[in-house]
Amino acid sequence: MLALATRRLIAALPTLFFIIAGAFFLMHMAPGGPFTKERQMPPEIERRLLAEYNLDLPVHEQLFHYLGDLAQGDLGPSMTYKDKNVIDIIAEGAPTSAMLGLSAMGLALFIGGALGIVGALNQNRGLDFLVMALAILGVCLPPLVMGPVMQQLFGVQLHWLPTGGLYRDEFRFEYLFLPVLTLSLPMIAIISRLMRASMIEAMRSNAIRTARAKGLPELRVILRHALPIALLPIVSYAGPALAGVMAGSFVIETVYQLPGIGKQFVLAAQQRDYTLVMGVVLVYSILIIFLNLAADLLYRVLDPRSRTP
Repeated sequence: MLALATRRLIAALPTLFFIIAGAFFLMHMAPGGPFTKERQMPPEIERRLLAEYNLDLPVHEQLFHYLGDLAQGDLGPSMTYKDKNVIDIIAEGAPTSAMLGLSAMGLALFIGGALGIVGALNQNRGLDFLVMALAILGVCLPPLVMGPVMQQLFGVQLHWLPTGGLYRDEFRFEYLFLPVLTLSLPMIAIISRLMRASMIEAMRSNAIRTARAKGLPELRVILRHALPIALLPIVSYAGPALAGVMAGSFVIETVYQLPGIGKQFVLAAQQRDYTLVMGVVLVYSILIIFLNLAADLLYRVLDPRSRTP
């Protein structure tokens, strides 16, 4: 298992390089720059700032400088926030983004999995049709639409929950409830459909027929024998799903004004803060690589057939 993980990580290095290079060139192709303001600054000050951040060099040379600093663990200073390094800015927003993403993923796995099992055990009945209708509705309504709707309904009309921001003095989960729910809805829909289809297939397998023939209780057959088989597609989906959570957090953190990495990325892109944008891209790329690796390894643990001799 360790050898497999090592090979996968080594194989991911070229992918990581192309992600960094592609993001670097695309960012520099965008119009404007970090020092392009509404008020024109004196030319000598602009030249000094460009030279300080190596922006007066050709783009490929800037990339080489960036990769050299990156090899030393230096993500560089922010071009927008004075006297702050990119690492420090990302570290400030990481706890909020991690709590948002993990909570949304956990909620999606729990509710989506439960709905999928209920639909599978009541196939072609009223509960099954209701689960599928809710799943289709969840897929059709993206977080960008559901966020303002939930803010209006639960925050403005009913006054049940805050519409955004975080409580500064102490942690209070009600400030994250709406963002977590909004971010998890599409995943709940997808996971419920995957679990339903996988559970139906598992319940028709020979292993389940054998378990029933032994006279085992139906609940034990479902939980101990069918559920591990049905979880395999969910585990395969977990890696891309977490990547979707991270991409969705950009929208959610902006809509709900949460001080996370996603909101920092949006602001950095608007202000052409090259180093901060690259830092967020790098952190998210590494995280996605590790999450996909973890999902693959977990799949091999759950399904012995996928292991190589």
